[in-house]
Amino acid sequence: MSTRAAALLRKPGQPERPSLLELFFDLVFVFALNRVSHRLVEDLTERRAVVVEAGETLLLLLAFLILWFVTAWVTDIYDAKAPQLQVLVYVAMLGAMMMAVAVPRAFGDAGLVFAGAYIAVHLIRGLVIVPALHGHEAQRRAAGVLLWFSLSAVPWIAGAILPDPARGLLWALAVAIDGTALLLFYPAPWTLATPQQWPVSAEYISERYRQFFIIGLGELILTTGSAYSDTSFRGAGAVAAFAVAFATTVLLFRVYVYKAGQLLPEALAAAREPSRLIREAFIAHVLMITGVVAVAVGYEIVIRHPFGHTETAWTVAILGGPILFLFGRALVEHAVFARVSRSRVIGALVLAGIAPTMTFVPPLTVAVAAVVVLAGIATADMMRARGKPPERPAVPR
Repeated sequence: MSTRAAALLRKPGQPERPSLLELFFDLVFVFALNRVSHRLVEDLTERRAVVVEAGETLLLLLAFLILWFVTAWVTDIYDAKAPQLQVLVYVAMLGAMMMAVAVPRAFGDAGLVFAGAYIAVHLIRGLVIVPALHGHEAQRRAAGVLLWFSLSAVPWIAGAILPDPARGLLWALAVAIDGTALLLFYPAPWTLATPQQWPVSAEYISERYRQFFIIGLGELILTTGSAYSDTSFRGAGAVAAFAVAFATTVLLFRVYVYKAGQLLPEALAAAREPSRLIREAFIAHVLMITGVVAVAVGYEIVIRHPFGHTETAWTVAILGGPILFLFGRALVEHAVFARVSRSRVIGALVLAGIAPTMTFVPPLTVAVAAVVVLAGIATADMMRARGKPPERPAVPR
């Protein structure tokens, strides 16, 4: 092994918990997720082409999620104390900041800023890591990652140059390439997609997943708190909506953590094929974070407009957010326990079932319905565990 490669790779016996550097990196994503949710709030309240605008916002959100998850994998595999890696984390922070600043006009005159920052982070990382791993077998894996981001750079940049609808279509293609490559662990002609190629730390990567969910909740707190502050504390409706938003935040945390969220590190460590479990956990957290962002959007609208007519798009955000969260949470439970609790399935079906009738009630009533369902799921979790020994992971083989 070359000296440069040895200095870059994570050393055996190093602490398996995220460092302050990674937590520092996470701060940018509170701002980034807030920009995404604020963009969607404006779309839903200003009566724009909601479906098109929501699809565009989803593409921006997925780009942020891919950037975060890839960076988390990099800081898991490589030594976070290495100067090169620390610089790469700072580059990723700057890139995410530039992307977040460009979010409101990403499908306008800031498209090249958004796409250019995204691509620059991934290409710079590859151009630093691949030469540094010269003489080590890990170089082949890193070169595969660089290959895929080089391919997706074409539709990213082409989309940034061209106007809609070409931009949306090309960026959707780019996100599909990046997401598929990530789920397949970046296969290349010179590599084999085997778990041994991705030597992950179960404790580290699961802790990062859980921390990113907390980032999502932080964005929810920031959005709802800012919205309530803007009301100047006037009106019983705004007070009630803020209380419901806080209760929802607590319940989302409770349902996430109990119990699969707590046991995710143990499940990853016990898995015969951790790569499959990492893939499932990745999809689950993408769904949950997307759901939490939708909840933030819906509850900002509820705090600003607690009474009156409920738009269909508002209902989709207020109830669709918890539904996405429950789907993702069910995947985490399946990954850890090889089963899914009935309460999560029933809760998602109830929310979907009542959605068509919610346009006849005020937005605050829709939010109360969502919090009641989440409270029922949290209560069912506690009742199921009462008087029983602590449940252990049952990782599917």
